Amino acid sequence: MKRVVITGAGTINALGHDVPTTLQAMQDGVCGIGPLDIRDVDRLSVKIGGQVTGYDEAAHFNRQQISLYDRFTQFTLLAAKQAIDAAGLSFSGDLADRSGVVLGTSGGGLNTQDENYRAVYEEGKNRVHPFIVPKLMNNAAASHVSMQYNLRGPSFTVATACASSNHAMGQAFALIRSGMADVMVTGGSESMLCFGGVKAWEGLRVMSKDACRPFSATRNGMVQGEGAGVFVFEERDHALKRGAEILAEVAGFAMSSDASDIVMPSKQGAARAIAGALKDARLAPSDVGYINAHGTGTAANDKTECAAVADVFGAHADRLMMSSTKSMHGHLIGGTGAVELLACIMALRDGIVAPTIGYEEPDPECALDVVPNTAREATVTATLSNAFAFGGLNAVIALTAA
Repeated sequence: MKRVVITGAGTINALGHDVPTTLQAMQDGVCGIGPLDIRDVDRLSVKIGGQVTGYDEAAHFNRQQISLYDRFTQFTLLAAKQAIDAAGLSFSGDLADRSGVVLGTSGGGLNTQDENYRAVYEEGKNRVHPFIVPKLMNNAAASHVSMQYNLRGPSFTVATACASSNHAMGQAFALIRSGMADVMVTGGSESMLCFGGVKAWEGLRVMSKDACRPFSATRNGMVQGEGAGVFVFEERDHALKRGAEILAEVAGFAMSSDASDIVMPSKQGAARAIAGALKDARLAPSDVGYINAHGTGTAANDKTECAAVADVFGAHADRLMMSSTKSMHGHLIGGTGAVELLACIMALRDGIVAPTIGYEEPDPECALDVVPNTAREATVTATLSNAFAFGGLNAVIALTAA
């Protein structure tokens, strides 16, 4: 099978509008979560989020584009440009035919839906813009990336709630490893920080009103974020022949289904995905130095994830570092795994492990090294990125140093 490497990365999220700014914020333990600036925020009981601030869509897109691009699509296009520019690729001829896009999202064009439901049901309008359907559809971002960069190979969108990005990147990895593609633009995006998006999540009663504190005994729920993370995955020999800088190698991927409960996670399902990723990457448990945890800050997820890691890694679990960067940028739902993969790349390339900020008190059920509050320097040669979604859908990616 072909080997797969990462040759470009891009992002926009609550910590920064590009990769260097985001990684610096992760190193510094910056909290990107703050008061929401959205319409009707006074009607919400949860008024915080990992919102992208200082963003002006008109600075990046013209009026015609804005009429076609929901906020999640805009974020995707900005991150994709960064990643493709960093990879130094242009797509024409055979390469265009053998390059594609696989992206993850959960809500898709939720801002567009929210705005137009308001217009029709609250304001009584009888007509909406003719581009509403192509603007709100979940595959809009993937389609626009494919059109903008002439990517004529396999292109589609994956929607598996909070595991969407990891599932998408896993499919991109599989396409290249099998020889079906040479280059894939992959990752995910989300923008659910609108009145309807937050109000729906309030109904689940899993949201914190003050902060995201994964693994801390004082945690009281998750905090939503927004943004995008996009990467260029490339067949290794193809990258080496053109002299590309390799950020990391995608060594393995696994997925599993709990097949048990629509919202409560299963230790066994998570453990099977973690063990499967290790097996696929041909890694021993002792090879892994860092795990970017799903780490939502909910009681159910955190203790279940820690138990699954302890089961798979045995004695080595006590020597692992595992942090949740959701404490800084919030939970990007379908886009979260893509932004979190940046922390894995940082650990491998820069020897810096991002912290779990907001950590206040140890929890006996989360008795692992969660890198509390302060980043750590360490030599790491292999990492895992966990994603465990509602519906019991689990996806774990293994990266190794280039």
